[in-house]
Parts: sequence; C-alpha cells; structure tokens
Amino acid sequence: KSLVKQLDTQAKALHKQRQQVLPDLVQQLETILTDLGMPNARFKLVLNPSDSYLYNGKDQLEFLFTANKGSQLLSLKKAASGGELSRIMLAIKSILSNYQQLPTIMFDEIDTGVSGEIAHKMGRIMEQMSVTMQVFSITHLPQIAAKGQSHFKVYKEDIDETTVTALKKLTNDERVLEIAQMLGGKKVSDSAIAHAKQLLN
Repeated sequence: KSLVKQLDTQAKALHKQRQQVLPDLVQQLETILTDLGMPNARFKLVLNPSDSYLYNGKDQLEFLFTANKGSQLLSLKKAASGGELSRIMLAIKSILSNYQQLPTIMFDEIDTGVSGEIAHKMGRIMEQMSVTMQVFSITHLPQIAAKGQSHFKVYKEDIDETTVTALKKLTNDERVLEIAQMLGGKKVSDSAIAHAKQLLN
C-alpha cells in the first residue's frame, strides 16, 4: 500500500507539472503553424486519467485540433489532413528538440502534402534544428533538399536479375542537377538549373 501511495503522489505531481506547461506548448504550436500557413489552427491538449499506471504517470495526452475558424475541436487523427499532419508533426518535433538533448533526428517524408513557400518554411525549421543536432530528411521537395549541408541520392538499379537500392553522396555540380530534376523532371532546362542554384545559395 505504501508503494501505491508513493506512485500516486508522483503521478499527481507529474499531472500538475503537465497542466502547468500545456498552455505554453499550445501557444508555441499555434505560433509555428501560423508561420506554416495555418493561421486558424487551434489546439486543446487534454490530460485524461488512466485507470492503470503507465511508465510515466497516470495521464493519457489527447490532442484536439481544428484548422478552421468556427469548427469543432476534434481528435487530431479525425480533424487533420495529410499536409496538416505533416506540419503539426514538424512543429511538435521542433518544440521538443529544444528540451531534449537528441543527437540525431530523422524525418521520413514529413513534408508530405506541402509545397511552395510552406516547403521553404519547413526546410528552415529543419535547418534551425540542425544547429543543435544532426538532422536527416528523406524528401522529394527541392526546397527542403537544398537546405541540407550534404545531399545523398537514393536510387534503384538492376544488377543482373536483382534490383538493388543504392546511396550516393552528390558533389556540388551533381546536386545542382538533382535539384533541377526535382524541380522540372528529367529534361533539365536552363531555368531549372538557375532555380536550383538559387535554392542552393
């Protein structure tokens, strides 16, 4: 019984601390998402009590979300589209990276469903994160690929009767060509090359 009492005391202390920081987390999320083209995004983070002990207390965190004014807050998985989820996940990861001493973080197509200026802004967030940790990003977007310090191309080729996946670190010239192809396809125009150089600079 004394152990249960100790667990409950610690769980209550954790719950109180979480309640205190949730408003700040919501504010940070909404600020980042405004910059990522979602000015009407609203969050509510709810701590639901668990009947059993979890590894970190007795709280289950629920994300309620809406992207539109006047819309009802719903569970994140019901309310957010693919592109919205990508931006929300990046916002959450960028905030958490300020508090966790992570050596490396990997984003696997976190930019799904976005393009244009929003892709630029997502790339800038990843670039800022790379100041304090190593960031890998698997992407099809030239705006994000151009932000990296190094650029690796992943491709498949047939050797005899087997298809193999290969990885190649690109030189500066190869990188310009690759980003130009990401912009305009295999037939690379002079304008695509110029645009690629502009992105890299």
